[in-house]
Amino acid sequence: MSLLDAIKTQSQITDSVIVSFSMGKDSIVTLDLCMRYFKHVGAFFMYLVPGLEFQENTLKKYEKYYGIEILRVPHFENSNFYRYGSFRDPDFTVPLVKINDIYAYVRKQTGVEWIAGGEKIADSIVRLSMLKHSGSVDVKRRRFYPVMYWHDKEIKEYIKYHRLLYPEFNRKLGFSFHSLAGKELAAIKDIYPKDYQRILKFFPEAQAGVLQYEMNKKSGEK
Repeated sequence: MSLLDAIKTQSQITDSVIVSFSMGKDSIVTLDLCMRYFKHVGAFFMYLVPGLEFQENTLKKYEKYYGIEILRVPHFENSNFYRYGSFRDPDFTVPLVKINDIYAYVRKQTGVEWIAGGEKIADSIVRLSMLKHSGSVDVKRRRFYPVMYWHDKEIKEYIKYHRLLYPEFNRKLGFSFHSLAGKELAAIKDIYPKDYQRILKFFPEAQAGVLQYEMNKKSGEK
């Protein structure tokens, strides 16, 4: 079986797809594959905090490189953070949002029904169970999984072979920003202090996790 069999099959179903693009390595390969096999391609990016400079600068590079528009939408987890007061004061007027609500919004904004994601069966037992059940084409949810059967080694080799843009912030931080954990925010504080201050405007209590991480780190170094 070729690693390209999944996307070849998917491209026979429709000529239009929108990619769930996190700027992580799996979604980078997914976007590039879709650009090669589909006639019409769009993408959307889910943010925890809007307008972070290190993310926006990179998103604009991808938009320019592929000649597409990347839709920015709030991450669905934000609704829980805002409503129940995670890293900030609670606001019970905020409605809870699920991932399917995001998909529905993206489909309405773009007019594209099929969404491609970078999920792989090698990621976890949960992903293995989900993808084995749905296959690379999830007809019920109108989802495609082009790299379902790939492993991290093959993802990295593809990026290197095609000389794809890999975000500078991923190299500097060692991760694609996707949580408000103290360890992650401490790295952002050191490398992108302006963006760190912006994060605290939306989630001021996240600073506590950073201070705790920094204190534990200093204690461990003694």
